[in-house]
Amino acid sequence: MKVGLFVPCYINQFYPKVAIDTLELLEKFGLEVGYPLNQTCCGQPMANSGYEHLTGSTNELFTQNFAGYDYIVSPSGSCTLHIKDHLHSDEAPAEAKNIRSRIYELTEFLTDIIKIDNIKASFPYRVGLHQSCHGQRGLKLAQMTELTAPAFSKPEQLLKMVNGIELVPLTRADECCGFGGTFCVAEEAVSVKMGKDRVADHIKNNAEYITAADMSCLMHMEGILKRQKSPVKVVHIAEILNAAMV
Repeated sequence: MKVGLFVPCYINQFYPKVAIDTLELLEKFGLEVGYPLNQTCCGQPMANSGYEHLTGSTNELFTQNFAGYDYIVSPSGSCTLHIKDHLHSDEAPAEAKNIRSRIYELTEFLTDIIKIDNIKASFPYRVGLHQSCHGQRGLKLAQMTELTAPAFSKPEQLLKMVNGIELVPLTRADECCGFGGTFCVAEEAVSVKMGKDRVADHIKNNAEYITAADMSCLMHMEGILKRQKSPVKVVHIAEILNAAMV
């Protein structure tokens, strides 16, 4: 199985350890992982701001970079969903269509494709799990609490395999953090208030760390935590799943 690693631009620029942990994690499960060096932003910020008609070159580049891989895996639910729903190519439409059906967010790939049932990782801390909106509502990584349906969470399923971890129950398990990509720029006050509410839920329930499958949400909450001088830290789920893994 040949896997292409898609690293979102903000992870590449600000949180490279998340990309490294994702790579190491996939390799530890025996996968052949390739990293196209020419990859850039997937175009989601432009598309979310109403400029999808300007994302043509990013779409073509993405298609060129990831053609030929059995699967494409990314440590970002929002970027994965954007590619899955919007990637198109005038030069290679068939390949773009194939990529849309072969791209997976990391936890989705681990649970649904290679179906791991054991992770030799250790993270002895109290952890609150933030269910990011794009992952939960777009990729169906977890059930929405407003639905009368069986509960599930793919990120939680993986975290429960980690030695020493204590998952903290939250009062509002799937509440939005308020980041929303360019929403946090266009609606700053609303975004900040939502972020403060989301952080407060974790703090109230004595979490030492907040984790998620989207570093963008964690980045937003990290800014709020730092401004509040809170000891609570953020950590991407890939960093937990790769922690002390042997």
